[in-house]
Amino acid sequence: MSAIHELIKEIKNLKPIPQIANQIMAAVENPNSSLADVAEIITYDPMTTANILRTCNSAYFGLSRKVESVHEAVALIGLDQVVDLVLLKSGAENLKKEQSGYGLDEGDLWRYSVSSALIARELAQKKGLATKQMVFTAALLKDIGKVILNRFVGDAFPKINDLVQNEGLSFKEAEKKVIGVDHAELGGLVASNWKFSNKMVYIIQNHHLSDPKARGDMETCLVYLSDIICMMMGIGGGADGLAYRFYDDVVKNLGFTERDLQTIIAGFGENMAKVEDLLQSI
Repeated sequence: MSAIHELIKEIKNLKPIPQIANQIMAAVENPNSSLADVAEIITYDPMTTANILRTCNSAYFGLSRKVESVHEAVALIGLDQVVDLVLLKSGAENLKKEQSGYGLDEGDLWRYSVSSALIARELAQKKGLATKQMVFTAALLKDIGKVILNRFVGDAFPKINDLVQNEGLSFKEAEKKVIGVDHAELGGLVASNWKFSNKMVYIIQNHHLSDPKARGDMETCLVYLSDIICMMMGIGGGADGLAYRFYDDVVKNLGFTERDLQTIIAGFGENMAKVEDLLQSI
């Protein structure tokens, strides 16, 4: 059996995204859905409700009183953040594990993914996008392919590293050359298998912007930029963090100035302790 076929088989060993997460993503992406529709989906899932209440009552939000219902949570922190919590929980089990092939300790990929998602949402808000929830989710799950590819990257690391060091390839390009598939492609296959929307699959497959066409897609570029900001902050880069393609024209075309990025980095850095509280509560 080829490595690629073996990798595809590994997709079913991932913890599937809960049905409620798919329902919420579909509702959020449906222009005919109301906020009440999304809240109702959450309300009728006891486990999800319990998780939301626990996290809302954590130090991350620092609320002055205990939250005892989904409706209270929506009123106090907003529906967007409640939906974020559902999606964060859905990705936690797969992303919290050690990814030694990428030089990531237990929790590193999780911290990096959550940080990237929070930054991506902020970028999308600054651009006034109605699709900010999709951008958040894509940023959170964009590296799900690493969970499967981890063992293969570990075995092939000397060859991959040689291509990075001596031929100037990005880590992703070297993955593709050595293994036959890279983590972004594999992430796209996972997203497709999990019945994500075509746009979500596209963003996850193209979040490194290797395809020049992707550099004209706003949502994909924002997810890419959130990754770059995490790298600049030294969050969760792992073995591939220093072999990342930077497209200066993409950042310029998005309309963010150097000062904008510095402000985002400074603000996120100041809130890092709170983000750690969020990571611990989910």
